[in-house]
Amino acid sequence: MVKHFKGFGLASAAALMMAAGSHAASAAASPAAVKAAVDQAVQAFVAANPQSVGISIGVYEDGQIYTYNYGTTAPAGHIKPTGDTLYPIASITKTFTGALLAQAQVEGRLRLDDDVRKYLDGDYPNLAFEGHPIHLYDLVDHRSGLPFFMPDRAETRPDFKGAGTFSGRVTEIEKTYTRQDFFDDLHKVKLTSPPGQTFQYSNAAAMLAGYILEKVYGQSYETLVKTRIAGPLGMTHTTITLTPQEATQTVHGYDSGRLMPDPPDAFQAAGALKSSTRDMLKYVAWQIAETDPAVRLSHQSYTGPGNYQAGLNWQMLTAGDKRVLWQSGNFEGFNSFCVAEPELKLGVVVLFNEADDTSNPAHNVMVNAILKGLAPDAVALP
Repeated sequence: MVKHFKGFGLASAAALMMAAGSHAASAAASPAAVKAAVDQAVQAFVAANPQSVGISIGVYEDGQIYTYNYGTTAPAGHIKPTGDTLYPIASITKTFTGALLAQAQVEGRLRLDDDVRKYLDGDYPNLAFEGHPIHLYDLVDHRSGLPFFMPDRAETRPDFKGAGTFSGRVTEIEKTYTRQDFFDDLHKVKLTSPPGQTFQYSNAAAMLAGYILEKVYGQSYETLVKTRIAGPLGMTHTTITLTPQEATQTVHGYDSGRLMPDPPDAFQAAGALKSSTRDMLKYVAWQIAETDPAVRLSHQSYTGPGNYQAGLNWQMLTAGDKRVLWQSGNFEGFNSFCVAEPELKLGVVVLFNEADDTSNPAHNVMVNAILKGLAPDAVALP
């Protein structure tokens, strides 16, 4: 039986915080040792993946931050990325959506175990299966039963084998696809099992969470991110809509040297944010500290198979008395990782603007090599 976030009370989160605070962090490594660990992991990756383009890495270790950049912003280019270079972070955006939902509960604006239909205009009897409704928390743990994307068409599904890129197809569709079209299509969804039981990856669910947040607060999703998360944390390079200056700081993505279309902003709360390693280290530090009630709430989990758990779009593994929380974001030409190990006071952010079938699994290996190089007792990603 899957145990969900019953009631989402803060008592258990406070206990979690006390437990986290009881562990001593690993002894901080010297700056030279941190750089050596990162360099070694990157060199091994690049040797096996010479098609790699730009790599930006951020390390948070017990209050200290480090940024490292490798390669160039474009194949055969001469410009090296920096700690302020902007990359699309794709599905890491969903953790921001989860944090906003947690903030809304802490403020009493909603409850995460509410039926989503409480926040929708009109009648949606289809958003329940045999009396089991979709709860708000289901929208960010991929157990809502909603489709991969909306509109739910062959060309917007991950197994589509037609011509062109996914981003190109979505960009073309979104030129005429409105928010009202989204809610019209939401009426057509047919659930096939009780929400909360079956994993089914859904960008549409995270987008719906974004729309609900906009209704609750009366502000756009991007404004909510900037005023409630990015602004307070000093994240000045985290955005959806690029200014002309930000556009010059944003890299394009590549697949084996082939230029990929830019990810569409239509992904909104599911994956539209761009950010930098310097900004994301501030975000990681916020996650590691777990002093904010909303952060602690977003780290609460249901029991999954083995030692795997999921929070408000954070994936989590436990090993003894330690946890790793992470989320990755993958889009054509881009891959990103945001990793936090609270008990070790360790965090790693890695952003790539080259993604292909060969390098994608190697990205994960490289991230684990960095984690283990920095702290041998770090919990590795699967």
